[in-house]
Amino acid sequence: MSEHAVPAPGLIDSTTLKIREVLDGRRRGPRSALLFAGPAVIASIAYMDPGNFATNIQAGSHYGYSLLWVVVVANLIAMLFQALSAKLGIVTNRNLAEVCRDELPKPLVWTMWVVSEIAAMATDLAEFVGGAIGFSLLFGLPLMAGMGVTAVLTYAILLLQGKGYRPMELAIGGMVGAIGLCYLTEMLIAPVDWGAAAYGATVPHLADVGALTIAVGIVGATVMPHAVYLHSGLTQGRAPARNDDERRRLLGFSNREVVIALALAGLVNAAMVMMAAAAFHSGHPEVAEIETAYHTLTPLLGGAAAGIFLFSLIASGVSSSVVGTMAGQMIMQGFVGFRIPIWLRRLITMAPAFAIVAMGVDATRALVMSQVVLSFALPAPMLALVWFTGQRRIMGAYANAKRTQVAAIVGCVLVLCLNFVLLGEAFGLA
Repeated sequence: MSEHAVPAPGLIDSTTLKIREVLDGRRRGPRSALLFAGPAVIASIAYMDPGNFATNIQAGSHYGYSLLWVVVVANLIAMLFQALSAKLGIVTNRNLAEVCRDELPKPLVWTMWVVSEIAAMATDLAEFVGGAIGFSLLFGLPLMAGMGVTAVLTYAILLLQGKGYRPMELAIGGMVGAIGLCYLTEMLIAPVDWGAAAYGATVPHLADVGALTIAVGIVGATVMPHAVYLHSGLTQGRAPARNDDERRRLLGFSNREVVIALALAGLVNAAMVMMAAAAFHSGHPEVAEIETAYHTLTPLLGGAAAGIFLFSLIASGVSSSVVGTMAGQMIMQGFVGFRIPIWLRRLITMAPAFAIVAMGVDATRALVMSQVVLSFALPAPMLALVWFTGQRRIMGAYANAKRTQVAAIVGCVLVLCLNFVLLGEAFGLA
């Protein structure tokens, strides 16, 4: 077992013991499955972060329901790669960054680490700015003050890590549930055209180059590099398998949790696009910023809808910032073998976000561009994960089946193609 897998005191011991009872057949019933829930729930917050709010609002207001199919495709890719990441941790008791460090040439390892750190900063930009916008609009705070409140709340929640993994899982799970309830309520308020939504979710269509840019942003906001790294670390030492039977059972519980947690995250993303399409596309297609969306929602759907929107944005910003810090620490320790204090980790990754706000850059534009940066950082962990989970030398009997490997390669190719097209557009080649 690696150093990440050492159980912490307190609640972690109680949860791990109960998991052992289930694996030994001494604890049964539907509630026992809840003991295995947690890793995918934490990873799922990456698919509901403020970057998703920004890209989904633009998708719905500019293009109505026509980009819902991108949300569906991105979510299916996310399910596959989060399942593979979880499998890597369960089978090898190592996280993806550790496997990269052990298996790849040193220059490549250092390059991947630098790219991953840049992605972590882009992630923090989206999370901090999103949370700050929510606090700023809800309480009338300056944007910089809202970022400070977000930072303090994030650090306070991160202190739960000292009490073991279960309190953190419950805290993040509560915020995921709050975001989901907010958008369920929004769907009851907004006049959604369900026929158009079903068509947009099932028929691929890109109206113009602008739609392509937003589509890449949706992919970058949905399939997140830090979540791909993090999930393997969350499963690697939670309840280490003692034999193949336990390993198979852990994989079964993990796969079911991934499907459920990410399906719910996908529904939340779809709800964001549908709310924006229903509220803005017909009369206000110019709405592109989160602030404008809030101010426009009030006269269109009422103060309750606007307030719920802000509450979900704040929950998203704070919780995803917590998860981003956890992932950043794991990435650093996995790639280069050292840790830094949580407060320093927080300071390093949030500094660019504060700098961008101080320079007066449009907040929502910064959010969308951060998602494009993440989309370009994504191929490295995706390709590494596909390679490692397909190797019998590393995975043994749990190496990817041929169909799984083909599906993963197709997912990688799709993301890479989107990235190359966007790169061509940015340099005037497309």
